[in-house]
Amino acid sequence: MKLLRCILYPLALLYGFVIAIRNFLFDKGFLKTHTISMPSIGVGNLSSGGTGKSIVIDYLIVLLKKKYSISVLSRGYKRETSGVIVGTVNSSAAMIGDEPLQFLKKHPSITVVVAEKRILGLNKIKEIKSLNTIVLLDDIMQHRYVKPSLLIITTTFNNPYFSDYLLPTGNLRESPLGAKRANVILVTKCPDTISNQDVDNFKKKCVLSGDQHLFFTKINYSSFIFNDVSSLLLSELPSSVLLITGISDPSPMVEFLNKKGVEHIHLAYPDHHTFRTSDIQEIYKQKGKRILLTTEKDMTRLKPLIKGSDLYYLPIEMVFLYSSEKAVFEALILNKATNKI
Repeated sequence: MKLLRCILYPLALLYGFVIAIRNFLFDKGFLKTHTISMPSIGVGNLSSGGTGKSIVIDYLIVLLKKKYSISVLSRGYKRETSGVIVGTVNSSAAMIGDEPLQFLKKHPSITVVVAEKRILGLNKIKEIKSLNTIVLLDDIMQHRYVKPSLLIITTTFNNPYFSDYLLPTGNLRESPLGAKRANVILVTKCPDTISNQDVDNFKKKCVLSGDQHLFFTKINYSSFIFNDVSSLLLSELPSSVLLITGISDPSPMVEFLNKKGVEHIHLAYPDHHTFRTSDIQEIYKQKGKRILLTTEKDMTRLKPLIKGSDLYYLPIEMVFLYSSEKAVFEALILNKATNKI
């Protein structure tokens, strides 16, 4: 690994130089950033994936949707279409992307728009909703042509951005200095308990400015698995499980199943994997009498391809390690996101 990093280091320097020039042009106004006229919250990261952005978007939807109209804007990563598309109940993952479809299926009352150019997507949301909506912008950190009211970045506890390297040596899309643009840094995938010293060390390495906030969160999995027609208690499964994942970091899910004593075989595919006929054949070859289990995100891509009701998903949610931080975070979201409504 060290040898590979040394080989790729010159490319990382060149990549970092190009990104630094781009950020400089935005910072100095040579490239224009548009302020969003609607209340908006952006969620992004400095890494290339696996930091839990979609879980944060889901948390925000749940927090806000009972009182406010919610619109989600995404580029629709790995979709097979282009341009501006408004998601509907008949949309597919191929049409709008797996994560936007997941949001729409889970929260049918919201509006979901996908667009490579976020300005065009925002114009479509204005056309649909006027200005009476809160816009949640997914994966917005490097798309600096638009500026949300509040910017949240996610970073994992075990692989924080300040300990990572630029692509292709590491996973960073831009320098750790980019974190200065964020209002909130959410540390995700924390262990159940962390020491005060670990918290203090993390804060020091983040080098927070006076108006930045740092919060610590973990992943919670449900004790039940679900599909459209039934639910099963994990501790009472009638057979072993064939786990199918197409996410960047399935290790927390695997660890959870191990802790629960769920016997399973794991078929791991790349993040946002497009399942082909050969993949489905392999799944059925491995299945036998096993229950098929996947993630909420992968369910959007697998469900049209798996016959019957054998396929289940395991729900996931974000939980704050400290109740005091949860209260501060939610107050910050409500104050920032609704000050223009």
